[in-house]
Amino acid sequence: MNSSQFPIARKSGLVIQEMPDEVLVYDLDNNKAHCLNQTAATVWKACDGNTSVSEISRICGDTGNEDLVWLAIDQLSENNLLEKSMMADFRGQSRREVIKKIGLASVVAVPIIASLVAPKNALAAQSCNCVNNTQCNSGPNAGHCAALTCNGSGICAP
Repeated sequence: MNSSQFPIARKSGLVIQEMPDEVLVYDLDNNKAHCLNQTAATVWKACDGNTSVSEISRICGDTGNEDLVWLAIDQLSENNLLEKSMMADFRGQSRREVIKKIGLASVVAVPIIASLVAPKNALAAQSCNCVNNTQCNSGPNAGHCAALTCNGSGICAP
C-alpha cells in the first residue's frame, strides 16, 4: 500500500467551522485562515489515511478524473492542512495544464482554498472557554472575559 496515495487531513491545531457550501479552517499554529470551497472541503474530509485518491475521486462524483483530487491535495499540502506534505501526481502535466483541463470540464468543481494571515489579537493567547455565561465572568476567565458572553460554541465572545 503506497502511503502517498492515502492522504491524511490535519486536525490538530485547527479551529474548523463547517458552512453549507464551504469549510472555514483557522490554523492556530500560524494564524492563517483558510476557506475551502465545497470540492476542496469534500477532498479534505475524505483524507482519513484509509481512503485512496481514486476512492476520493469517486466520493467527489468524478469517477474518471483524479486530477481534480490531486489538485485539491496539492493545495491542501501547500497550506499545511495535511499531516504530511504530499507531491501531486499530475502524470507529467503542470498545475496550470491540470487547472485548464479541469476548468474546461466544470469551473464549479475546481477546488479552491482561499487563505489569509490573521493579525494577532492581544487576547489571542487568553482564550475563554465556556458552557454558559457564568463561566465567562468567573474563575480564570474573570480578568479578560468579564464583558463577554458564551456564544454557544464554547467560546466567550462579545
